[in-house]
Amino acid sequence: MSLEVAVAAPFKTRAQERLGQGEFVVALSLEREWFSPDQAKRLVDVAVGRGLLASEDGDLVPRFDPAEVTVPEGFTPDESVLREQSTFESALDALVATGVEKQRAVAAINERQRTLAVTIEAAAVLYARERGAAVDHLAADVREELASAASDAADAETADADTADDTGDADGSEAA
Repeated sequence: MSLEVAVAAPFKTRAQERLGQGEFVVALSLEREWFSPDQAKRLVDVAVGRGLLASEDGDLVPRFDPAEVTVPEGFTPDESVLREQSTFESALDALVATGVEKQRAVAAINERQRTLAVTIEAAAVLYARERGAAVDHLAADVREELASAASDAADAETADADTADDTGDADGSEAA
């Protein structure tokens, strides 16, 4: 995964377990010339969102072992690493990383979605957790999305009931 390689490179080059965001941005933009400073900051946001980096006491800390990542000679990351992945895409990548065939994973996720009547994101995270994929950071996002959707649905029902009360037809009969 080129995002993981791009994130690992500054830590490997400097042989440090934590870097300030400024150091990280300089390593990617000025030293390696892979990204502009703004793009390097965007990479930080994407990496944090995907659970590859965490911000602790003002420093960036990898959530994986950069020493285990190989940065190939002449490697240059594609700008697509700057694109946010959906929860579904992230869960699917985590599944594939555990050895599950992509087509099989998509089919199983679709089946979970159909049988449980949940969002595709929720189904993907459930299936990934069942298969032992590292998706805990995604599970929190899915919980928030589900809670928000439930809250929105409850608000809509309340608004519908209030509208019916205002028109005097809460029981379905018209006012005389």
